[in-house]
Amino acid sequence: MKNIITIQHPQSIHHTNGMVGSWTDWELSELGKSQAENMGRKLSSEIMDGGFVIFSSDLLRTKQTAEIVGRHLGIDPTYTEVLRERNLGRAVGKSVQWLRENMECKEKTVDDKMFSDGESRKDVWNRLLSFYNEIINSEYENIIIISHGDTLSVFNAIWLGLDVNMLNKCDLHGMAGGVSFFVRNEEGKHIIRRLSDMSYRD
Repeated sequence: MKNIITIQHPQSIHHTNGMVGSWTDWELSELGKSQAENMGRKLSSEIMDGGFVIFSSDLLRTKQTAEIVGRHLGIDPTYTEVLRERNLGRAVGKSVQWLRENMECKEKTVDDKMFSDGESRKDVWNRLLSFYNEIINSEYENIIIISHGDTLSVFNAIWLGLDVNMLNKCDLHGMAGGVSFFVRNEEGKHIIRRLSDMSYRD
């Protein structure tokens, strides 16, 4: 039996100022901090004494989310760059408008990169896969993962056992502040019980 909860960080400053998220170290907005408090409070009423561990991206907006949620649950998070958002290369630190005007390659497949010094979605898949296999085979039965939208959409596909190239045809995206619940039952079946539940942030 394995229970995994994924949390997509709530509203960040880059959601409000027209800037690229990616590897830029944006903070949560005041609304985002309030949303994270709500998420932590609601989760604590459901999973208190559940013996969970928290793994989080080490970017500031996810670290803040993990600190707030972890405080409500009495858990010290572990931070890792493996859970970072996709690296968009020279677009990091730039505006979304700049990205659109200077994009080197329009992404049509998982192998394409917007910028040659950034990551493709397949690159994200490859860096996430070793972490995924590690936690799936670990002794931890109850795990919380706090990360970013694009990274968690890749996680969702890995969880379902899809081939990376299936991302050329389908996707499982969430929303900022969404909480998802995954179970691997005794028979080894991988189940998504809830995907990007937005009720936790409000």
